[in-house]
Amino acid sequence: MGKDLAEAHPVAAALFRRADEVLRRSLSSIMFEGPEEELTKTANCQPALFVHGLALLEVLKERLPGLTPVAAAGLSLGEMTAHTAAGTFTFEEGLKVVARRGELMDEACAKTNGAMAAMIGGEEAAVRQLAEDCGIDVANLNCPGQIVLSGTEEGVDKAVSLAKERGIRMGKKLNVAGAYHSRLMVSAEEQLGKVLAEAEVGTPGIPVVANQTAKVVRTAAEIRETLTKQVTGSVRWVESMQWLRGEGHALFLELGPGKVLAGLMGRIDAEAKVVSAEDAESLEAAVAELG
Repeated sequence: MGKDLAEAHPVAAALFRRADEVLRRSLSSIMFEGPEEELTKTANCQPALFVHGLALLEVLKERLPGLTPVAAAGLSLGEMTAHTAAGTFTFEEGLKVVARRGELMDEACAKTNGAMAAMIGGEEAAVRQLAEDCGIDVANLNCPGQIVLSGTEEGVDKAVSLAKERGIRMGKKLNVAGAYHSRLMVSAEEQLGKVLAEAEVGTPGIPVVANQTAKVVRTAAEIRETLTKQVTGSVRWVESMQWLRGEGHALFLELGPGKVLAGLMGRIDAEAKVVSAEDAESLEAAVAELG
């Protein structure tokens, strides 16, 4: 993860080195060499995603000096990356918050028996009712026909078993460490609130859409509150993207592994264009397309 980027671009390599210095451990070696089970631990995965996304942005800024983002959003952990890209946090401050967020969520996972499942092809009202009946929460509203539920393993298993009879085409359990964006993360939310209260929060240079409200947040108080509540609250991604489209934004840049957000946008609004970059090769293609 990010190794070819660091080898090809000194500005990316420098950011990975800075991350290691800030964290006082070699996150980059876990990203570049693995093992995968170590990288996918929440305490490593979250800072890795944060650094990777910003490294891609740094290279794009270097290659395309005229590239000027006009708004930002990020799904779940990506909201911290979006805020840092917008100048809300310095790289160092953002990384410290993200690292602590990952640790706190890891701890919450260890203390609870949680799970998540994607509900595919169901109406939102039916999925919400199913979640309520099973005592679990709506974690992600990713795109039309894809809503993720989160909570106790017992409740999630029940939801998966009842999905078809509730008119949902399929309930699919996800391979995750715990129940993110659910009430089982309340201990992480409380502790993260304390971390954010002490963090230096600036004014975003561009509008940033918060997952929790699907609205732009501007003040330090709003930013602290939405980033804290996001840990147990729903990621309102559909509404977030619809807000940006409503503002006239038609070209989106996805930075990070895979093309998940591009796929979601295709279901939210097929007229929007998404350029995705995740490694040195796809970044070159993005430069050619955006240049």
